[in-house]
Amino acid sequence: MTTNFDQSNIQIPQWTHAYGGAESKGKIKSKPADFIVREQLPFYPEGEGEHVFLQIKKCGENTEYVARLLARFAGVRQRDIGFAGLKDRHAITTQWFSVWLPGKEDPDWQQLEVETIEILQVQRHARKLKRGVLSGNSFEILIREWQGNKAKLEQQLQQLKQHGFPNYFGEQRFGRQGQNVNKALALFDGEKVKREQRSIYLSAARSFLFNQLLAKRITLGSWNEGISGDIFIFDKSNSYFKTEQLDDSVLARIKQSEIHPTGMMFGKGESEVTLEALALEQAIINENQALAKGLIQLDLSAARRALRVMVNDLQWEFKGDSQLLLKFSLPAGSYATSLVRELLDTTNGNCSPPPLKKGD
Repeated sequence: MTTNFDQSNIQIPQWTHAYGGAESKGKIKSKPADFIVREQLPFYPEGEGEHVFLQIKKCGENTEYVARLLARFAGVRQRDIGFAGLKDRHAITTQWFSVWLPGKEDPDWQQLEVETIEILQVQRHARKLKRGVLSGNSFEILIREWQGNKAKLEQQLQQLKQHGFPNYFGEQRFGRQGQNVNKALALFDGEKVKREQRSIYLSAARSFLFNQLLAKRITLGSWNEGISGDIFIFDKSNSYFKTEQLDDSVLARIKQSEIHPTGMMFGKGESEVTLEALALEQAIINENQALAKGLIQLDLSAARRALRVMVNDLQWEFKGDSQLLLKFSLPAGSYATSLVRELLDTTNGNCSPPPLKKGD
């Protein structure tokens, strides 16, 4: 027996900007080399153990494809492959994978190399690389055909550098034309999907609710400030604490970016927020009953996510009159595209990948 959920078509909105909206425009990902991502692990492989860690540089290949390739090549099960996070296909990305080979010799990993995949390092380690075990990612993003007000853009860049930006889930979380949220509704109504797709759709539903809440708090001016009943998370940490009232010490730590207000990753369990924060979150739930009921029905547990994210080592350079180069690092779980959307309206090139060149 299934529950009939509202199947109305949910459209992904243009969520509210924090610093006045994008007044520049340009083209992103015209070439894979325009979007470079380097994964940062919180540790370095120890040099011995049952798991082989491979640092792989890839162009135009998604993370899950490379994981399947590694499993076939090494003759192991898919679940014996580990990686910390998914990386964009339309980019040049460097990330680590682990392969469980207990008591076995390494195959000749160099035979895996093709025009779009390069093996940079091979090290042994005692434990599998698990999802989410990374400290962050560094980015180099080239915006082509840039047009806009340079003075206004630099003002917004300074604001981002000093005050951070809204921790929205990026558009890639919601699939082509945002349809992953509607596919979640179909799942809640009993449609059968593969396990990996199920996880994607559930994540999209929770991310949609979070983004809706974050947009509301930006409108109210409280996305980077505390309100009564908030739960705060420590910067670059998963630890958080609750406070009923905001005292001077809490307000000072928010201003200094030591802590950030959080929003709901909706799921089962009583809400940990109270007072004004609870009222805002409950309003979003009430507006999206189909998604909320479905997430509860499928037994997802509630969690929290920072509403604000700080950007590290932000640098920018204008190359001539029509190109803008951005360099920065972000903590795990945040999206470079969410930073870019605060500055620019972008069109996406998504071109075919060229071969990798050694040393690129």
